[in-house]
Amino acid sequence: MDPLADALNVIKTKEHVGQSGCVLRPASKQVREVLGIMQEHGYVGQYEFIDDGAAGKFQVQLLGNVNNCGVIKPRFAVKFTEWEKWEKRYLPSKAIGLIIVSTPQGIMTHRQAKERHIGGRLMAYVY
Repeated sequence: MDPLADALNVIKTKEHVGQSGCVLRPASKQVREVLGIMQEHGYVGQYEFIDDGAAGKFQVQLLGNVNNCGVIKPRFAVKFTEWEKWEKRYLPSKAIGLIIVSTPQGIMTHRQAKERHIGGRLMAYVY
């Protein structure tokens, strides 16, 4: 019942199999924002929204750069002074990977939140 969890699971599975693309359904604003962040950082290629008359779907080009990704449940609240703790928990190294967070200023990476000195709620990780 979580579209983001379903989308990241499909991406991870298709990457491990070695496919060059996948279809994510149902589409949501949250999935679109996370795909935008993943594309910006080179984890996925182009993606396109396809309106199928129901909830819609995303056609995503895979680049083979995702080793692991998933949602973080429950969505822990994080103060801006606690980013190090969560990086150690969900990422293999300090310089590798992203934690995607929901903040009062929108969805962004943990690095952007650290730069802006804001906290948020953990949503997903990718490396």
